[in-house]
Amino acid sequence: MLFKVASASLTGIEAELVEVEVDVFRGLPGLILVGLPDASIRESRERVRAALMNCGYDFPRKKLIINLAPADRRKEGSSFDVPIAVGILAHQGVFPVSRISDYLFMGELALDGHLKPVKGVLSAVFLAQQEGFKGLVIPRGNLEEASLVSGIASYGFTSLGEIIDFLRDPEEFSPASSFFHHLSQDIKYSVDFQDVRGQHQAKRALEIAAAGSHNVLMVGPPGAGKTMLARRLPSILPPMSEEEIIEVTRIYSVAGLLEGGQIIAHRPFRSPHHSVSAAGLIGGGTIPRPGEVSLAHRGVLFLDELSEYKRHILENLRQPLEDGCVTICRLHSRVTFPSSFMLVAAMNSFEDSYPVFSSSSDYYYSQKARFYSHLSKPLLDRIDLQVEVPKITFQELNSMNKGEPSPLIRKRVVAARQRQIKRFKRKKTWNNSQMNLQEIKLFCQLDKAGRGLMERAMESLNLSARAYVKILKVARTIADLEGDESSILNPAFLAEAIQYRLFDRDTLSSR
Repeated sequence: MLFKVASASLTGIEAELVEVEVDVFRGLPGLILVGLPDASIRESRERVRAALMNCGYDFPRKKLIINLAPADRRKEGSSFDVPIAVGILAHQGVFPVSRISDYLFMGELALDGHLKPVKGVLSAVFLAQQEGFKGLVIPRGNLEEASLVSGIASYGFTSLGEIIDFLRDPEEFSPASSFFHHLSQDIKYSVDFQDVRGQHQAKRALEIAAAGSHNVLMVGPPGAGKTMLARRLPSILPPMSEEEIIEVTRIYSVAGLLEGGQIIAHRPFRSPHHSVSAAGLIGGGTIPRPGEVSLAHRGVLFLDELSEYKRHILENLRQPLEDGCVTICRLHSRVTFPSSFMLVAAMNSFEDSYPVFSSSSDYYYSQKARFYSHLSKPLLDRIDLQVEVPKITFQELNSMNKGEPSPLIRKRVVAARQRQIKRFKRKKTWNNSQMNLQEIKLFCQLDKAGRGLMERAMESLNLSARAYVKILKVARTIADLEGDESSILNPAFLAEAIQYRLFDRDTLSSR
C-alpha cells in the first residue's frame, strides 16, 4: 500500500510542498530514492535504517521505493528523514495511518532516533497554514521559531519514539504557545554611545540615520572612532516589530543561522570583510542562498575600509539599496531575497592614507583619483549622509564628561519613527528613506526660501536628481526628530541635510 507524508523544501525563503511517497514491494531488499534528491537526502537511507532499528522497529526486508514529488524539482537537506521514517512505519501499522495526512513533517534523524533541528521551518509553518494542515511535527530545537506564527499548531519532539506516541494519541500532546507572549523588548547592549568622546557631528548624523533608516558614509583618519561609532548604532535603533522579527528570523532560518534555535529579536548587524565575494555579499550559489545584504535585513550592513572593496562588488549594492530586495536568477530557478537594510560605511581619506604626497603635484591628483576609483557616483548618490569624522583631540579623549547615553538617543529615534508610522500608515513605506515620489511631493514641500536654498545647492554642489531627493528625505527625518510635522520643510532642516552631501564635492569630485 502506498503512503504519502507531507513535507517541505525551500526555494529562496519560500517553502514548497513535497509529498514523500513510500511504497513497499516484494523483491530484493533495498531502498531506492527518486525525485531529484541531493547527496544529503540520498544518505538518509542509512540514517533512517539505523534510527528505526535503534528505536526497536524492524526495517522492511523488502524493496522500498521513495519518491519526492513533484519529481521535476530538486530537493536538498536532511529534513526528509522524519517523513521517510513515518512513511516506513505506516506500513508496519504502529499507529493509525489516517492521522498522517493531518500534519506536515520535518526533521533530521540521528542514528539513535533523536531529532536534530533543520533549516527553513518558519517558512514551512506558513506553507502548512496555507495548505490547511492541522499542524507541524518538527524537532524540539525548531519549536521556538515555529511558535512565531499563530493560528496553526506546532509540535516539537526530541525523538522518533515521541512522534510515534503523538500519532497514536495526539490529544495527549499540547502545541507550543506563541513566543511573543514572553518576548522581552528590553534588549541590553554591551556598547553605548556615551563611551564615544567628541565626534558630535558624526553622532548627530547616526541619530538622523537611525531615525529615518538612511545610509551613512563616514570618512576620517585612522583611529578617529568610525568603527566604534558604527558598532554602537544598533543600540539606538528602535526595537523590531512582530512582523519584522518574523521576516528576519525567516531569513536566518533558511540560511541555517539560528544558533540554538533562538529567534532573531534584535536588529542584525553584519560586518563582512572586504575580501567578501559577490555571492557572499549579494547572495547566490548553485542553489541560491541569502547573502550579507539579506542577513542585514531590517538592520545594519557595515562595510569597514570601504576603499578596500573591489569596485564590482560595491556596484552590486546599487540595486538592493534602491529596491530593498535581491533577485537571483539561475537556469532552473528564480528567487527573491528581501534586503531592506541600512548601509553604514567607513573609510580613511586619501590625505590620511597617503600624507607624504604633495597636494600641488599632478601625481597627487592622479593617485587621489585612483584611491577613490572604487566608489562610483551612482553608488555615492545612494548614500544619504556623508560625514567627516575628524581626529579626536587630547582634551576630548581625556574629558571626564560622558556623552549622551544610547537610551536617551533611542527615545528620540523611536518618537521620530512613530511619527513616520503614523504618517505612512504602514502601507508599503516603513520609514522616510523608503518614500516614493508621490509621498515626497506630499510630505516634503518647499516654501520660497527652501526652493532658493535647494537651487543654490544644486548649482554649487553639482548634485544629481537622486541626491536632491535624498536631501529632502533627510530633511524630513530631521523635522521628525525636532517634532515638526508640517509638510513644508523648514529651510534650517534643509541646510543641515545639505551639509551631509559635502563629500560629493570636496572629497570625491576631484578625481
